[in-house]
Amino acid sequence: MDPPTILKVILGDNSCQRLTFSNGLPGSVSELVGEVQRQCGLDSNFRLQFMDELFGNEFMNLTSMDEVQNRSTIRVIHMTEASTSQCSTSAADLCPYISEESSSLSSGCVDTDILSSPDSSESSSSRSFWPSVFHVPKLSYDAELKLEQGNIAYKETGTLLTPDPKLKSNILEGLVQEIVRYKVYVTNKQFNTVGEALIAKHPCLTEKGSLTGYAGWKASLKNKLAIYRTHLRKLGCPEVMVNSLKHNPEGRASAAFGIKRPRRSEVNYCPPYPTGESDASLERVRVELLSDVKKRNNREVVKMKMEKTFAYRRYELIRDTPMIKDFQTRWPALFETSEINAEFKRITTIPLQSRFLSQLDVLSDKLLKPFEKRGGQIGKRLQSILTHMAEVDDVDVGRECVIKGLCVYLNEDPNSLVREYTADEAFQGSIEDTTVGIYIIKPDATSKPEDIGVVLEGQMILRDLDNVAFDAAMLFGLMYALDLNYPTELKYTFEVLQKVVMELDSNTLSKKAQVLKNRLCQ
Repeated sequence: MDPPTILKVILGDNSCQRLTFSNGLPGSVSELVGEVQRQCGLDSNFRLQFMDELFGNEFMNLTSMDEVQNRSTIRVIHMTEASTSQCSTSAADLCPYISEESSSLSSGCVDTDILSSPDSSESSSSRSFWPSVFHVPKLSYDAELKLEQGNIAYKETGTLLTPDPKLKSNILEGLVQEIVRYKVYVTNKQFNTVGEALIAKHPCLTEKGSLTGYAGWKASLKNKLAIYRTHLRKLGCPEVMVNSLKHNPEGRASAAFGIKRPRRSEVNYCPPYPTGESDASLERVRVELLSDVKKRNNREVVKMKMEKTFAYRRYELIRDTPMIKDFQTRWPALFETSEINAEFKRITTIPLQSRFLSQLDVLSDKLLKPFEKRGGQIGKRLQSILTHMAEVDDVDVGRECVIKGLCVYLNEDPNSLVREYTADEAFQGSIEDTTVGIYIIKPDATSKPEDIGVVLEGQMILRDLDNVAFDAAMLFGLMYALDLNYPTELKYTFEVLQKVVMELDSNTLSKKAQVLKNRLCQ
């Protein structure tokens, strides 16, 4: 039996509490959330943060129980409060390692507050991440009364409640309204979390005839949500309208063909237009942006208009799936590093550049251990990368080596991600054959790079960037900003960058990524 453990829990301003665990800490973050909810009497949806000594005792999101020990301090962040705190974090707080001089350049920290009108910010921040523990909402008075009586009977005699049609409809409606706060297209695993939460809060609703105890509720909930999506489509919800039959390719009449939905933990995948705006009004703003982006010292105006047209741009991108060359012609401002950072934050509500580089630095030492232990041909390739990393004492080179080592460790070719060319080579033909990648141009093999940039669909999208790690961050951001699929030859590398480094949708990993994550926690 583990020794007793105590934690300090900060509940809010001037409010904290001590939690005692007689048998040691829970085994998972979700179990810890449940204990905090029970011992502190919380009824709202929240997540936890821990005090990180690596960053001057600042609070970071808690994703692993390895970050919590006896007498640690954790903080409760309610979901409505979390979105606000993320979006209001300044660049100085998020990028302490970037100098004032570099912050004024294109590669500087640009994850600052997004300027927007009240209407646009309201529409783009209407959703948040799917919670680690689903919160069953409070229902109508009569429904809660019936469930309370049913739970009492279940505890006393073990009698299960057979809900009447009105009560069942009330329960399903309440669950659907809570679900659409996060997304309208729900995965099978997320339906399971809803079912588990339902019978955990109301055990009298457990079904005897199913292995899970909620299989019937899950089936009914899927049907109820599908009907509700039809209702949303009639009301003009863009995230549902984009999947209507009229937007399907010719010859494909099935409504289920190519469903366009969030795949990588996008919070604002296809948001509604700002209040009072239409296609015509937002198209006028887009045309204005074509001239605004060419003016000097006009960054704030461009940023404000890009924020205003975010929903219009996303709907066009998701509905029409244009070629990148054509989309760049229509939205040239999006293909600047500052706007890539801003667009990523609009989609996911978290910063891109600062999060990517800082997390890469934090995980570097942990990644080097499995790199060093790997044997065979992969181990030899990793050893050459680690040797080069040790010879060159440079932060940017170290990050580049970690990214390349990650590709090798996952049995993928780092040359598919980063390709080097010398100035005397005819590299234009190779660029045109590249779908996704980073290019480096050097005068010769031993010199410093003359140019580093990003290639998408045979087009040099970004140029004159500082280093490969920064390039990788921008390339990752473009995957979200342009709604691109990960390249097949690098799918595990991008999955680890997303789910382990950026911690987006980190609960669902492939076997290869899960093995690596387990080794990082050892």
